[in-house]
Amino acid sequence: MLLSCSQAGQIVGAADAELPLPQNFQLHFNHRDSGRYQSPLTGQWRNGDNLEEQLIRQIHTANEEVLMAIQELTLPQIAKALIRAKKRGVRVQVVLENNYSRPWSEQHPSDLSAHGRRRHQQLQLLADSNRDGRLTAEERLAGDAIALLKRAGVAIIDDTEDGSRGSGLMHHKFLVVDQSLVITGSANFTSSGMHGDAGAARSRGNVNHLLSIRSPELAGLFREEFERMWGDGPGGEHNSRFGRGKTSPGIQAVQVNGIQIDVLFAPHSKQFPGHGLELITEQLAAAKQSIDMALFVFSAQTLTNVLAKRMAAGIDIRLLADPGFASRSFSEVLDLLGLELPDRFCKLEAGNQPLKTPLQTVGSPRLARGDKLHHKFAVFDNKTVITGSFNWSPAAAHTNDETLLVIHSPKIAEHFTREMDRMWRGAELGITPHIQRKLERQRAKCGRGLQRY
Repeated sequence: MLLSCSQAGQIVGAADAELPLPQNFQLHFNHRDSGRYQSPLTGQWRNGDNLEEQLIRQIHTANEEVLMAIQELTLPQIAKALIRAKKRGVRVQVVLENNYSRPWSEQHPSDLSAHGRRRHQQLQLLADSNRDGRLTAEERLAGDAIALLKRAGVAIIDDTEDGSRGSGLMHHKFLVVDQSLVITGSANFTSSGMHGDAGAARSRGNVNHLLSIRSPELAGLFREEFERMWGDGPGGEHNSRFGRGKTSPGIQAVQVNGIQIDVLFAPHSKQFPGHGLELITEQLAAAKQSIDMALFVFSAQTLTNVLAKRMAAGIDIRLLADPGFASRSFSEVLDLLGLELPDRFCKLEAGNQPLKTPLQTVGSPRLARGDKLHHKFAVFDNKTVITGSFNWSPAAAHTNDETLLVIHSPKIAEHFTREMDRMWRGAELGITPHIQRKLERQRAKCGRGLQRY
């Protein structure tokens, strides 16, 4: 079907049938084919679920308490929902990552890194509500989520509240409402994490999901994690705890309507039994038929070693990775493809073990420029799901504040498998042109590279 250049085309036909969800579960994907919403960026209808709208609805239901631990929050409408909750008498507390806890409207681009300057420019574009290319003081404030929260007196801390310069990353992405509802997943609460980038008409945002679970028992575990970080709040006795300064328990299991959910809050030492990478290893090793993975970061050599054994056992394996990360020198995607890539210093990763027989079912989805595959999920045997904020990396296991969930539910697994199938259609498999070009550039510069020890 062809339409005029000024009108977005769409595929006409039967939408995928709605899949059932267990009671007390909701699951939303911002790129799924069977959902539609009107983009707040462009005003046009697009495929996917409006993750921002889901969060605002849940905050609106709060009567007593909203606890939010999020790496980055830049969406003003979420900030306004939190402020409205505070005005209703709801206790609102927010934990942020220290790199994103200062109002952007108070920053000057010359003081920022290259990444910070790009972020600042994007936030300015988003704040320009009348699109006239000039920001008024009113637009700056209205477009700055953190400034709005601070002006309203919402209690905020970051991972320097313990008196340190910050943990590895405060990488959590969760919300606890009224000690009974948990919302978590892969999405940061930003436009690029949900809707897309300003000034990029084709952008649809990083590929993400949010999972809502109503369970006082599960909410209790998340609330305990929040309290470990919060301590006595801002300006207190520095008894907040983050990263390895925090005493993180091991795996905790709860039942939600007969569904077992295993919960692990990172980080842990490498000697801690059952740390995050070991939990993932157990699930990989237990798979009998199939393993599907959709990962933003995959840099743990130990997990590649396990996957090699599962390949040898005849398990069906599919991996989709973010195209930008997949070609980095320390990416395990390269190992699965049987490749080694020298870094910018012409050094090879220490202990690298690329597969002698490459895995053919490895690839990257085709995404708009600037968008990322930001999921961190896996599905095992169509009945078990791993999800959360936890990237498959040593940093996630041993340094960062992270959430890792293992959900034992075929119904939940079916939803994640549908998302995997959606991305798989049209994905680039094997050694993509982007990876090939990078290999050729590095080999021309470095030869085969020097081994690190």
